[in-house]
Amino acid sequence: MKNHLRNSFLMLSAFTLICGVAYPLLVTGIASVVAPSQRNGSMIVRNGAVVGSALIGQTWTSERYFRGRPSAVGNQPLPSGGTNRTVASKAFRKDVSVLRDSLALLNDVEGASIPSDLVMASASGIDPHISPQAARVQVARVMKARGLATSRSAEVEQAIVASTDQPLLGIFGMERVNVLRLNLAMDALRP
Repeated sequence: MKNHLRNSFLMLSAFTLICGVAYPLLVTGIASVVAPSQRNGSMIVRNGAVVGSALIGQTWTSERYFRGRPSAVGNQPLPSGGTNRTVASKAFRKDVSVLRDSLALLNDVEGASIPSDLVMASASGIDPHISPQAARVQVARVMKARGLATSRSAEVEQAIVASTDQPLLGIFGMERVNVLRLNLAMDALRP
């Protein structure tokens, strides 16, 4: 019996050290060399200050900025998550309808042209991306709020394209615009 307990304790200790200490340190060390930005949370730094992460959505309320997806958790990474409501829920459908109508009014477009990603939260609640269509619906509002002439719409389109991530390996996922990168690109445009 003592032999079994001693062997069990030794195996538990060995696997705790291997899986709980050595392996995480090895993976972190490899990540530091191979992908240092991702290891540190893909933080975006401007003028020496961290302005956000390329992986976590932010809440944008100023008309000068493109808005991201709504968030069931207020874009807080801990805890992340969506709502438990489904399209069968009357409350969910009402919230989507109200949000769609307010975005249509804000952006001076028809409600039907508001893409679903602007009115429905992602499963994580912290998605930093919107579709290119969702960005383009907001262009006129953002340009007007920034005092940009309509003749500069090509520059805004270029900012959208530059902030667009392509599908992984060209087939997995879809095109998506990183809202933080897009808004930083807009800040770089002078009226």
